[in-house]
Amino acid sequence: MLKFNLPLEGNKKLAQVMENVQKDEELKTLLEMSNVTAVNRMGINDHGSVHVKIVANSSLLILRTLIKAGIVPSIVKDYKLQNEDAEVVIILAAILHDSGHAIHRYRHEVMSTVFTSPIIERLIDGLYKGKEKTIVKFEILHAIYSHEPSVVPLTIEGGVMKIADSLDMEKGRARVPYRIGSVNIHSLSAMAIEKVEILEGEERPIKVIIHMSDSAGIFQVDDLLREKMRTSGVGQFFTIEAWLTRNGEEKLLKKIQI
Repeated sequence: MLKFNLPLEGNKKLAQVMENVQKDEELKTLLEMSNVTAVNRMGINDHGSVHVKIVANSSLLILRTLIKAGIVPSIVKDYKLQNEDAEVVIILAAILHDSGHAIHRYRHEVMSTVFTSPIIERLIDGLYKGKEKTIVKFEILHAIYSHEPSVVPLTIEGGVMKIADSLDMEKGRARVPYRIGSVNIHSLSAMAIEKVEILEGEERPIKVIIHMSDSAGIFQVDDLLREKMRTSGVGQFFTIEAWLTRNGEEKLLKKIQI
């Protein structure tokens, strides 16, 4: 069983969805296979169940913080659904976004949209019907498809999930490939990231603080996070700060605002 620990905050639809997720054997298997492709066969960072749990929690925190700041989710603005439906969209997109790795990393975002379609139908069955079911399903697929750097999301939910995906950069994610001998800029830079904090911002709604133990971690910020921020469609809501700790002292290394 897939075990998630999400703060549901009274969202009964999300609670039922998560119950369905945790019982779904096909989804569990796809996440296991995704990690075999990513870690065992390609020597890159984790793309399995641990990764999607982190992305799901980060996505939900960011979405709720934006809503608190007055930002309206796209499914609410465009289709007159509720904030609780936006949470369902963003969580299922986070859980399913990397499942295409079960086939291959190349164009995995496309493959994820193709073979997760029936899984989404199953996971939201009984919660939505007719037009609303179609809207929720395809908003999830949109967020899944647009999480890669080259694709610009057209929804708040897609942009939030895209950034949350790139914020899973703490060193634990790189530990397995690093241990088995995959030493490259991706694993070295990820090993330098000690902690990522997502907070309410002062200048903008969201402030992300990245704590690093080595300047190699700046690759994660400059080459990975910055690009996803630039193409997220929601980068204007974020302030990113990278802090480096040396000799017990922490100093601001870089501040990014898109």
